[in-house]
Amino acid sequence: MIRALIVDDEPLARRGIRQLLEPYRDIEVVGESRNGREALASLDAVAPDLVFLDVQMPEMDGFDVLRARGVARMPHVIFVTAYDEFAVRAFETHALDYLVKPVNEARFAAALQRVRERMRFTEALELTRRIGELLESHDRRGDVGEATARALALVPTRRLVVPTSSGELVLDVDEVDWIQAEDYYAAVHARGRRHLIRESLASLEQRLDPNRFIRVHRSAIVPLDRVREMRSVAPGESVLVLRDGTRVPVSRRRREQVAELIRRSTR
Repeated sequence: MIRALIVDDEPLARRGIRQLLEPYRDIEVVGESRNGREALASLDAVAPDLVFLDVQMPEMDGFDVLRARGVARMPHVIFVTAYDEFAVRAFETHALDYLVKPVNEARFAAALQRVRERMRFTEALELTRRIGELLESHDRRGDVGEATARALALVPTRRLVVPTSSGELVLDVDEVDWIQAEDYYAAVHARGRRHLIRESLASLEQRLDPNRFIRVHRSAIVPLDRVREMRSVAPGESVLVLRDGTRVPVSRRRREQVAELIRRSTR
């Protein structure tokens, strides 16, 4: 469960965040605060994992709360604001995301997905740290166990979690036809549908099996088993034609690498 604290001086705004959270069974609202000072007290009292923090509040605004608490001691933060101009400052203070009032359901779902991904990443780092300590202990005794070495290996992800208006959709990577960069999102094309994930292509590239997925362009990742043809369309320019007829451009600097990987995959 993700424990959430809602901080906003407007009762309607607090109620709105609560209503948006109702469909999500993995998130529990553990408190509400009407201003910055109450927020600081609640952070100690309820120890939330996530804070929905209003930017504009009298006396002590959202940024003042971060300064008073200290970024290192803050849980994950999603800023809520009526003005888009605060977006840059929100990310400068290490906020995970920001939402502009009135909050859109799809945008809200994307922000929550980003929280989940970051929390999984944090848990993975903690696990890596613990395994590292175990490995150091074994090294000191000259006994590095095979099981520990296997645990340190990076295992490619087998599933992608896509936020929807009613919850979450789990896609097996075998269902993915190709992935396209779209602003702050990645558009996953699977089974004739397009799903948005708030994650960069660079992040997805690291999580996917490099023997099966290849970055063919700064804005596209393609599974090798979906490629039907690599076609030249102009001098120095190529596209991949997928099984369903989709054409995906190949950047010039990746062309030789893509061609070689396609050749290897057919051997």
